[in-house]
Amino acid sequence: MKNELHPYQDRKKLKWNGFYLSEHTSQLAKEKKEQAVLWPQKPLMMQGEISQILTTALTKNQPITLQKEELDQEGHYLPDIVGVIQAYDELGLFIAGEKVHYDEIRHVALGRSVKWSDLT
Repeated sequence: MKNELHPYQDRKKLKWNGFYLSEHTSQLAKEKKEQAVLWPQKPLMMQGEISQILTTALTKNQPITLQKEELDQEGHYLPDIVGVIQAYDELGLFIAGEKVHYDEIRHVALGRSVKWSDLT
């Protein structure tokens, strides 16, 4: 026998959606969109090729795009790290506020410098 004294049915999580801040929901949407992108596996480079490109990037202060030999939980590659080399030591380099060890680098390429006159 159904209890007719309390016909109200709780909407559970749906009723709490109004309490999220707009910044929070936009951040959640951004993270979901980033997770939907599958980053392709780039060709594995030899250590000599990597050091040659890194030397060129350092001497010319050019940005690089770097793919680490690291996979997420689903076995997909992480997004490329893009930026100018900020510092380096005998173990690795600092790019975009992140330390990357030399043995973690799968692929590296010189990026394109954007001039202020090219911006619209």
